[in-house]
Amino acid sequence: MEILRCPVAVHFTDKGDDPGQLRIVKDSWLVCDDSGYKYPIRDGIPVMLVDVGEKWKDTAEDDLPVPPPED
Repeated sequence: MEILRCPVAVHFTDKGDDPGQLRIVKDSWLVCDDSGYKYPIRDGIPVMLVDVGEKWKDTAEDDLPVPPPED
């Protein structure tokens, strides 16, 4: 998972040499601090779709459901 990057933030030119880095939250989410997008990990597979990450953007990390919903 270390090589994965946020598909939105990876294009940011003002975030340093390696934009879009992700960190694991609650063992079920990948969170990008550069974009704010949050991507669920379902059955061990990160769902790195922009529309899915955007859906959770305004959800506080403490409020992210575990396990992530299927929708």
